[in-house]
Amino acid sequence: MIRIALIGCGRIGQMHAANLDRHNRTELSMVFDADQQSAQTVARTFGVQSVNSAEEIFSSSNVDGVLIASVTSTHADFIEMCVAAGKPVLCEKPIDLDLDRVNRCAQKISGTTVPVQIGFNRRYDPGHSSAREAVLAGEIGELHQVIITSRDPEVPPRAYLEAAGGLFRDMTIHDFDLARFMLGEEPTEVFAIANALIDPKLGADLNEVDSAMFILRTDSGKQCHINNSRTAVYGYDQRVELMGSNGMLISDNRKPNEVRRYSKHGVEKASPYEFFFIERYSEAFMACLNGFVDCIEKSAPPLSSFEDGRRALVLAETAYRSLHERRLVRVSEVD
Repeated sequence: MIRIALIGCGRIGQMHAANLDRHNRTELSMVFDADQQSAQTVARTFGVQSVNSAEEIFSSSNVDGVLIASVTSTHADFIEMCVAAGKPVLCEKPIDLDLDRVNRCAQKISGTTVPVQIGFNRRYDPGHSSAREAVLAGEIGELHQVIITSRDPEVPPRAYLEAAGGLFRDMTIHDFDLARFMLGEEPTEVFAIANALIDPKLGADLNEVDSAMFILRTDSGKQCHINNSRTAVYGYDQRVELMGSNGMLISDNRKPNEVRRYSKHGVEKASPYEFFFIERYSEAFMACLNGFVDCIEKSAPPLSSFEDGRRALVLAETAYRSLHERRLVRVSEVD
């Protein structure tokens, strides 16, 4: 069993702890959180040790790898510490909200052979990954367009939005990564529009947006459209459409069940989509963890690397420049 230590015991950290506990190739070895009460709660739940500092994890001979699920502002520091200690690391996205800090981290860990995987779980979703494999196999001929729909079920709490770093860095960063993954080429141009349509007052208070659309284009001319909303009353809306010269592929939403109801009040009535990311991407999170174990056991390269995390943030920053300057922006202007 691969012994994984967990840094960060909030909501997503608790999910990762449960996944590590039930994964057939891992065991949760120890946990740390600056909030000791959170760490102790997770430690009691899974019968593991709660340590008083992250340094105890990095120096432990009983840790084969580290999963970072702490607040974003700590990610780059912990990645650097993991690499310095020779501990393979799986870190939640984003690496940091500041591209300069990410670039400094990249320089510091440059040349390392220690695996660094970023938690872009959508790459690991069974539907999304199968669609990509079909494209690579030539099922739809030459890929022309990628359409990504990503809509949350409800606006997060104000406190979350105040710390999230903005819609593009917090939410759309998953879609920027998925766009790169599906296109198979680097987007070189970005155009963005965004507004606070759901809660204009909150948007004005925080100088934030909740509804956005993006157009990306590669140098070969491949196109991608991403649309985001912080609220979809019918559930967590996650779809990917791939259009090619010989056909189309769709990786669709997930529902708790596939029952459809028919009555005099209407037909084709079905269950709402899975409520949020933990339910929708439960299989993807486990597959992501499986990939991390392969990095440790088999020296397999991570499917979602540090550079993937950096490039997704570059696209987010390019999109912000487009939004503010109201024009199509070349990625080279930012990176």
